[in-house]
Amino acid sequence: MATKMMPGGPVADAVFADLGPRIAKLKETGHTPGLGTLLVGDDEPSARYVAMKQSKAEEIGCRSPHIHLPQDCTQADVVAAVKEMNDARDVDAMLFQYPAPPQIDYEAALFALDPDKDVDGMHPTNLGRLALSMPGPVPCTPAGIEAILAFYEIPVAGKEVVIVGRGNTIGRPLALLLSQKRPTANAAVTQVHTGVKDWDRYVKRADIVIAAAGAPGMIQPEHLTPGVTVIGAGVRYEGRKLLPDVDEACEAVAGAITPRVGGVGPTTIAMLFRNFVEAAERAAGGAAGA
Repeated sequence: MATKMMPGGPVADAVFADLGPRIAKLKETGHTPGLGTLLVGDDEPSARYVAMKQSKAEEIGCRSPHIHLPQDCTQADVVAAVKEMNDARDVDAMLFQYPAPPQIDYEAALFALDPDKDVDGMHPTNLGRLALSMPGPVPCTPAGIEAILAFYEIPVAGKEVVIVGRGNTIGRPLALLLSQKRPTANAAVTQVHTGVKDWDRYVKRADIVIAAAGAPGMIQPEHLTPGVTVIGAGVRYEGRKLLPDVDEACEAVAGAITPRVGGVGPTTIAMLFRNFVEAAERAAGGAAGA
């Protein structure tokens, strides 16, 4: 049986199709959603990423207020900019682009962000909400992975999911997300990492393997049970060359797999905008009740 490919593009398209009417409804009530962006310094890839988000926000009919601070700005400058967006009525959610220049304590600045405006879902308050199964912005890549599994009708409830990687942006929050009691989750989740000598033993028994270690070529065909579902979320760059955790040869063993390019990435972006629109809906609801 041929391997099912699971590109992220159709998943992202479905998310944006759902968001369109919700944005239109907000605008009918006089509330045009605003996605604030904060860029610190002159990192070119970061500038391109922020510009892409601004362009997408405008494409779907939203505003995108922007603050760009110079490379030599101070921590106080960054915190003041974050607080400015916290207080701005035309900003429903905010993207504080990482990385920042070395003199900036990114995490300390992140703590200053209003958790309800945290479009990335990475504020400690929101990670705590996730741990307690409380509503709030969910980290974008984990949410995108759950969306891929749901879109392609991969059974998750009661299945054994092995996550290779323990990072704060993917591995840790994803383990929390997929173990929650919901139809698209409710899995038996095991988390391993490069510090586990026999990590491959856990991978071999999994129904779903999610690679998020940032270790190029770590997952090889011999590590997988035929028919397993594989999602490659971990990558590393050497210059402009993309090096995924999942070796290309794994396609011959997997029952379903994300492509090396265009897999998880599009869904991460879509989930950022879902967090954004949900923040705008909360803000509009609060304004209506004020």
